[in-house]
Amino acid sequence: MELGNVVEFIDRQKMVCAVILEIKKLRLRLLTEANREVTLSADRLTHRCNRHLELSLGREILVETLKEISSRRKALIEHVDVKELWEVLNSEQEWIDLETMTEFCFPENPSADHESAVVRAFFNNRRYFKFNGSRFFPHSEEKVIQLDNRDKENARIERIVTNGSRWIKHLIHNETLSPLDLSEDEQKDIIEILTLAYLNQKESRYYSLGKKILKGVGIGMEDSRLLQVFVNLDVWDKDENLDLIRHGISPDFPEDVKGSAERLVKDAYYSNTETTYGTKRVNLTDLPLITIDGQATMDYDDALSIEKSNDHYRLGIHISDVAHFIKKNSLVDKEAVNRASSIYTPDRKIPMIPPGLAEGLCSLKAGELRPAISTFVQIGSYGNIVDVEIVPSLITVQRQLSYYDVNTVTDEDEEIRMLYDIAKKFRQKRLAQGALQITLPEINIWVNQDGSPAVSRINRESPGRMLVAELMIMANWLMAKFLSDHQVPAIFRSQPEPRGRLFKNNEGTLYQNWAQRKLLNRFALGHEAHHHAGLGLEAYV
Repeated sequence: MELGNVVEFIDRQKMVCAVILEIKKLRLRLLTEANREVTLSADRLTHRCNRHLELSLGREILVETLKEISSRRKALIEHVDVKELWEVLNSEQEWIDLETMTEFCFPENPSADHESAVVRAFFNNRRYFKFNGSRFFPHSEEKVIQLDNRDKENARIERIVTNGSRWIKHLIHNETLSPLDLSEDEQKDIIEILTLAYLNQKESRYYSLGKKILKGVGIGMEDSRLLQVFVNLDVWDKDENLDLIRHGISPDFPEDVKGSAERLVKDAYYSNTETTYGTKRVNLTDLPLITIDGQATMDYDDALSIEKSNDHYRLGIHISDVAHFIKKNSLVDKEAVNRASSIYTPDRKIPMIPPGLAEGLCSLKAGELRPAISTFVQIGSYGNIVDVEIVPSLITVQRQLSYYDVNTVTDEDEEIRMLYDIAKKFRQKRLAQGALQITLPEINIWVNQDGSPAVSRINRESPGRMLVAELMIMANWLMAKFLSDHQVPAIFRSQPEPRGRLFKNNEGTLYQNWAQRKLLNRFALGHEAHHHAGLGLEAYV
């Protein structure tokens, strides 16, 4: 290379013609056809030739000459048919140098301009040959098909971005495009891209593409007008719970699951009192049972009983035996495993199992015969546990009470009073063993039938809620001990000691309760029973 040589390089996906003004080792200072001076490595040159320009001609003449050379070379590109060359040469699968390729295209007296035209043509169309500036290697047919599909997809995406921007802009201004402007499939593609990007933000694979579409609209992903577009297109309702959609949670059950649940309800019977494992159920239908739940509750899954004999109590905690109806690996069971839990939102409840089971067959409704797992606890006069027995049972609930009902009759109702006393003594025992009683205000939010929001404060320390909470903790503790002692496989819950204790028992202020919660360690799940510091118990499920 010498000063004044005409060379070419790639800048921003374009071939640029330039002349060498200065050479310092392998660094070149060039004057381009755009009248710009650039410095770059000689390795970046895509074409060089012996064509020499006299630098003394002056900058203006040099630039005009470069433009003429570039224009002439661009005109020659149309004589280079890259696809036709590939069809002839692809069977060879060998590297072809620039000189040979130029002779294929321009057999008569090829010049540097012809070489440049070949380089430019192959740079513009890289579908058929691998290209490194001075050599060419034909792609295989499979590779060409792959690149062709890629180019088509890129063109499709470019069209989606362009038309998507126009369409959304029109929709924001309450206008529409004619059917000829945007096909139904394109509309679906644009809606899918934008909704997934809107829902999942940067976690969505469509986020960048969605941003490109909205950039053409002149709005951001968080713009409320975009949500209104989705509502206007009937993609979502105006009060749509986007979290449910984001996490793929469907309020509805699949048809086969609903059908299976309906058959379970229809075919349910109790003449066979054996459990799944052949154990006889104990008939407890004469035992007076009580359920205590919220006023709107329909799925009653636990009940309580209390009997007094001299100075001892016999506490019964009865849990609906759902497994009596829903067998392992059945359609309903698999759906329940997939859902993992019922979900409660201000405007709806999404059950783990179909309502016909959750609120019907498996619910401990008053006057209905139901299979259960009953835990009986013999309790001494000082609240000490004397004996525990866990049995499969058949039960019938007699009284269905709400928390409000219990709160109003705690002092007058003998059964409720005994349950409340046992619950208070059990809590004191837990606190003495290091349990943390964190009491913070709890707010209940729901949506009325007219769509208006409603708010109320829940008193977790009311007699009704407190006694149910404590007795359920007792049941889970006793069941954990039973499972651990008998080496029955189970998932146990535990919690390490907090990183600090700010108060004893339940004597903390509101601020101390809030701060104490920040010091709790996360609970853990495992297949062995370990201490649960928050509850003050040695085992828990």
